[in-house]
Amino acid sequence: MFVNRTSELALLEKHYNSNHAELFVLYGRRRVGKTELLAHFCGGKRHVFFVADQVPEQTLRANLSAAINDVIFGAGQVSAVYNTWDDLFGVLAGQAQSERLIVVLDEFPYLVAAYPPLGSILQRIWDHSLKNSQIMLILNGSYIGMMEETILGYQAPLYGRRTAQYLLEPLDFLDARQFFLPYDPDESLRTYAVYGGTPAYLQTIDPNVSLETNILEGILERGSILYDEVRFVLQQELREPRNYFAVMQAIASGNTRQKEIKLAAGLDNIAPYLETLRELHLVERSVPVTETQPHKSRRGIYRLKDNYVRFWFRFVLPNRSQLERGANQIVYETAIRPGLDHFTSLIFEQVCTQYFWRKGLEGELPFVPRKIGGWWKANQEVDLVLLGEKQMMMVECKWSNRPIGTNIFRNLESKARDVLRDAGQRAVQYALCSRSGFTDHMVELAGERGDIHLYSWEDMI
Repeated sequence: MFVNRTSELALLEKHYNSNHAELFVLYGRRRVGKTELLAHFCGGKRHVFFVADQVPEQTLRANLSAAINDVIFGAGQVSAVYNTWDDLFGVLAGQAQSERLIVVLDEFPYLVAAYPPLGSILQRIWDHSLKNSQIMLILNGSYIGMMEETILGYQAPLYGRRTAQYLLEPLDFLDARQFFLPYDPDESLRTYAVYGGTPAYLQTIDPNVSLETNILEGILERGSILYDEVRFVLQQELREPRNYFAVMQAIASGNTRQKEIKLAAGLDNIAPYLETLRELHLVERSVPVTETQPHKSRRGIYRLKDNYVRFWFRFVLPNRSQLERGANQIVYETAIRPGLDHFTSLIFEQVCTQYFWRKGLEGELPFVPRKIGGWWKANQEVDLVLLGEKQMMMVECKWSNRPIGTNIFRNLESKARDVLRDAGQRAVQYALCSRSGFTDHMVELAGERGDIHLYSWEDMI
């Protein structure tokens, strides 16, 4: 199932129609849909699509030779192997002299790992002939650190040659929801909280059965696709995963500041681990939206970026001993069911952020936001703050069974002065996002004032 990716396809098409050589770098986490996107883009176009694997250099060169020969001479017609990478890329340059040719090198880091001089060779051939051809060379990879080191980094041989780069992110809530449309609004958000926006994970969902059944049979059951998925992915990305696992489990358990994570993980120095996890886009560091120098802020907190990774570390890994003995239902009843709505409440803020960005850019808010994020200081916190050029909107997001009343609004309003100290003088508006609607008094107050906006979950979805 291929969902959306409209802007990504438009970007690829724009470079395809540029009439000059293109070196397009696509990268992102595993399972995020990079290969599917490129396959969709290449459909109906003249192309060589090669997926590298962890095999010796000679095997990779032979397999890529076969892929090239199939395009030039027809499938299975010629079995010759090009003797060198210079010969191989020389043939591609010749084939792209007068007609656009797409060449996709999927899992490019495997090629560089098998033959380290490849980056320098490709740089030389690009400068000598490929840059003057009609080639569209797409380098794709899941090892984010290696992609940045071998292609995007200042010291990389191919630095300065790329014509575009794109980090492919997971799907947002509205796009992910296409995988489980039969679910009602509340169950849809819980499902997104569990699975996130990674297409490979979303495809495991059976929308004809409940979320509970999907979790029991597709996540908690030994042998199911997602049971060990996070462990396998991290073992491929990290050389010594044990300490990283401890750090990520500490964050998933609610420890967000460095000191808290350090104590919970039982490690003396967690800074290198956090930095590596950030480079791999597994962990993100957030600061209050009003900070003008985020990298220097002392108020940074850490979160796991991927919803399913967060769910796995929060509920699957700690209950591994029971799950190995088939206690799926017990784990669900005692650990997951009681904590699922609290777990989902944090994702509600994430989805509200997506909603406000979308509505703002569509011109359906009082102003176009330039930044959206949380704000906190000491014991005060605001779920979301939308910053415009001269305006600000403070937002409370409540994933609760009770409607929001005026007491919640008054509490939000009381924080405005402190937020303005950090944000600078701006006109202030307020918004309340509620799973369960609003009390009559809250609706009446919003009707009397022009600076309060009410968003019910059903309207938002």
